[in-house]
Amino acid sequence: MKTRSGFDKKLYEQMVQSVESVRGSGKMGISFSGGVDSSLLAKICHDLGCDAVLLTMGFEGSHDVEFSKQIARILGMEHKIEIISVKSFPNIAKKIWNEINVDNLSWNENCIAFYYVAKLAKKYEIDTVVTANGIDELFCGYNAYRDAVSKGEDAVLEMMGDKLDNETKMMKAVNKITSEFGVRIVQPFLSDKFIEFAKTIPIQHKITNKDDLMRKHIVRKLAISIGVPEVSALKQKKAMQYGSLIHKNLLKVKKTWNKDL
Repeated sequence: MKTRSGFDKKLYEQMVQSVESVRGSGKMGISFSGGVDSSLLAKICHDLGCDAVLLTMGFEGSHDVEFSKQIARILGMEHKIEIISVKSFPNIAKKIWNEINVDNLSWNENCIAFYYVAKLAKKYEIDTVVTANGIDELFCGYNAYRDAVSKGEDAVLEMMGDKLDNETKMMKAVNKITSEFGVRIVQPFLSDKFIEFAKTIPIQHKITNKDDLMRKHIVRKLAISIGVPEVSALKQKKAMQYGSLIHKNLLKVKKTWNKDL
């Protein structure tokens, strides 16, 4: 393990504390794509000795299904996969869209994604699933931060506030959906304490300029230092709705809904 110092060390300590704060006594699931955020979370949980299972969902042959297998093997952690049925997906997607009653594509895609994560968790008698939500918001993971950083630090902080507000509200909708399975989705990196700390990290440790395609630099550096494979730590962001092929398939089925009206 490489030596950590400065903000890297403080970030690691805060992440460990945040995970410890949501850790229960039983088995817990980790929503896992194999990307840097979920892999960092998984490695922290593993190093803490948590009784954790990696949970991945996606359509057959999707990026997340295949990539997560590779990273889970390297991490040496138990890994379960839920393959989304092409046949049942249209009805489930429509049911969720109607249930949350929000005409926001991203919210619906995330609620659908976590529906399948919760379904998988229930299959293995897991009632708590931990996610890495919050890292993209707090460490400039989204591509939109490239436009904001060219306008200055205030623009980045304003965007951060908006994205955190959206993410917090969206995860309430997610938990409404996953409650069908008796599964709770928790986000240690969206706690007030972690948010307050993350905002003290200078923006240059997160994003450098408008041409920065990687972003989240301090997170990636930390991930490598604790043993997350570089193929994961240095991978560009691919949101779960794209990596799982939910976005592509939801757009297809939405066309049929319009015909039903």
